[in-house]
Amino acid sequence: MSDRKQDEVRRMLETPHPPVPSDLGTRAAERGARLLRRRVLTRRLLCLLLALAAVAFAVWAALEQPWVVPPSEIAPPLEGW
Repeated sequence: MSDRKQDEVRRMLETPHPPVPSDLGTRAAERGARLLRRRVLTRRLLCLLLALAAVAFAVWAALEQPWVVPPSEIAPPLEGW
């Protein structure tokens, strides 16, 4: 089984290689730079969005004060009458 696979690989490697475009390296470098810029921009936008969400939460918490117990809606029971 492995001899057959090795023979196939040897045959593939012995055939002439297909021609490669002369500007392949330049195009690959440009594409890589473009992808890198896109990743950096995406990361910065996500950090900005996270910072804005944190500021919005802090402002909401400062205005609403959710940790404060709301006043009672009913009167306490009368004692000592």
